Amino acid sequence: MNDENLLGSFLKARRMRMDAAQYGYPMRRRRTPGLRREEIAIRANVSTTWYTWLEQGRGGAPSAEVLERLAGALALSGTEREHLFLLAQNRPPGIQFQEADVTPQLQRVLDSMPLSPAFIKTADWQIVAWNRAATRLFTDYARLPVARRNILWLVFCEEEVKSKMPEWEKVARSLVASFRADIARTGASDRVKSLVQLLCDTNSEFHSIWASQDVNLHGAGIKTIHYADAGTLTLEYTTLTVEGKPGLSTVIYNPASHEDDRLMQHLLSKRE
Repeated sequence: MNDENLLGSFLKARRMRMDAAQYGYPMRRRRTPGLRREEIAIRANVSTTWYTWLEQGRGGAPSAEVLERLAGALALSGTEREHLFLLAQNRPPGIQFQEADVTPQLQRVLDSMPLSPAFIKTADWQIVAWNRAATRLFTDYARLPVARRNILWLVFCEEEVKSKMPEWEKVARSLVASFRADIARTGASDRVKSLVQLLCDTNSEFHSIWASQDVNLHGAGIKTIHYADAGTLTLEYTTLTVEGKPGLSTVIYNPASHEDDRLMQHLLSKRE
């Protein structure tokens, strides 16, 4: 608990747990378990001297690129990789989403809420999983091209979605401010930069709001949807992170009142 060299201690512990035989290194004349410092340095494409200093707490703060190489050299898990970045830079690494992160188990969690619209989104707000209620009340994501299943794209560029939002400008500003906060926390990947550039180029309203530099949180709130044939539905939403899946979060909606509950059930049954 009094260790002041947390990064160096973590690197050393992860190095010493590695099985030299598994990685093709000779086992003879090894007095300690794990790989040697020079072997990790070669695997990470850094100098042995610098890596030695890093373990000793003298190497300075490594760059994100070097940390990624160290994570690979030490065969770190996703959780260990995040811990490495937190120790070295006091921030998590950039999110690297993979489609396989949405497991059948996660989908079953969504499907277990037939009366609560819910979806899973990535750090760049791409909707990657949803339940039946969400398609009935919001939009049928499966019918959209993958690139258009993004919350910002839907709000700014899909007129059908936009027309159902009574307070569109207020909501849009809040969403953009929250998106900016999310990508600052998780790292602005090339995909995020491309999305922002595309929205700026194709939508003047987004360009103006993005230029305001507002930042906000989006963990919970109220969503109002107007249906021309049924009236206005008010939903409460809550955003929950997915444990062990960096960058994924689940957004769950519930009726804000008994009247909204009745209207939602009517809308769900009507759209069967």
